[in-house]
Amino acid sequence: MKINYTVTERFLRYVKIDTQSDPNSSTCPSTEKQKDLGHLLVKELLEIGISDAHLDEHGYIYATIPGNSSKKIPVICFCSHMDTSPDCSGKDVNPQVHKNYEGGNIVLPGDNTQVIKVSDHPSLLKQIGNDIITSDGTSLLGADNKAGIAEIMDAANYLMSHPEIKHGTIKILFTPDEEIGRGADKVNIQKLGADYAYTIDGEELGHIENETFSADGLTIKIHGVSTHPGFAKNKMESAIKIASEIVAALPKDKMSPESTEKMEGFVHPVNISGGIEETILQLIVRAFDEDGLIEQENFVRNLIDIVIKKYPNSSYDFIVKQQYRNMKQVLDKTPEIVNNALEAIQRAGVVPVLSSIRGGTDGSRLSYMGLPCPNIFAGEHAFHSKHEWVTVQDMQKAVLTIVNLCMIWEEKAY
Repeated sequence: MKINYTVTERFLRYVKIDTQSDPNSSTCPSTEKQKDLGHLLVKELLEIGISDAHLDEHGYIYATIPGNSSKKIPVICFCSHMDTSPDCSGKDVNPQVHKNYEGGNIVLPGDNTQVIKVSDHPSLLKQIGNDIITSDGTSLLGADNKAGIAEIMDAANYLMSHPEIKHGTIKILFTPDEEIGRGADKVNIQKLGADYAYTIDGEELGHIENETFSADGLTIKIHGVSTHPGFAKNKMESAIKIASEIVAALPKDKMSPESTEKMEGFVHPVNISGGIEETILQLIVRAFDEDGLIEQENFVRNLIDIVIKKYPNSSYDFIVKQQYRNMKQVLDKTPEIVNNALEAIQRAGVVPVLSSIRGGTDGSRLSYMGLPCPNIFAGEHAFHSKHEWVTVQDMQKAVLTIVNLCMIWEEKAY
């Protein structure tokens, strides 16, 4: 199968559109500018012949590639998100293509203090001879997840222009606000009409992820005692200082993002706000199973109890909000979803690797909404930073994997 790839041109076009999401916004999408990319994608989908492509009022794109096989085939959806992370500017992205990478560190031309070092990114050693795309060092690149979008778009373009490739009905879903944890909030599962899905939002070439963290958010409201600072002796109990003492008491050599890896979970403070009388401390809790979440949440609660005893007139509220759960519990019930993806990667000439995500994807939420959804590599690296990069060749392999996957589901149907 020879594909006349358009993925690179599409990717370079998409990353120039600022789609940064905003966690402080209550709207959906959180930023209207995400719809700028949405409108372009709908236009391109219509141009390749996908007649039902549309952007809804919440900033979600739905589209259907009609099936062309007489077999009874599950409806498969491919999903990526349009927004980029609020952690790093996504404005005025100036992508750079470093052709035929020869090895060594990559100095970014817009800010030569920004250097992508091989020592920090050993995956670069696998990219000798490939074409690496970066930003110019003044912004993130947006490969997370515009690489996935470009790959789905290129695969859709190929399937629509090659009717000899047999496949079932294919659904396309592009979401807003994934980076702020809201990507699946307004997905209309019934309208989408898919049986199974794949997010195209993974990192390393050949990887498919069938397991994520389970995640909770903690909100701790500290109620202190405020009084005039000039007359505060033996009276004031500052909620700010109490919250700070709690954060300082969190372990640094374990149970922390800085000191954990692989299957280890963590507790991570992400925000403190407030004043003397009331301060709000927000943390995220991550573990690969719910018992681990409960254990870590109990640890935090016990730690707070120890601290608060020093302040007899103060109190606290402990609020737990479920964020997402490990999708493996859902995916293990239908193993062919992952097995077909592993075969599709292998057919693309890549060694498949089954792995876990120290994070979550839209697929985590979608799986528990009735749409089992593992995560397939998009080739993106160093996301949420100015050192983000992806290669042309890895994106092409992702396109081929998507096409292969559509064919495999058809081949195995009756």
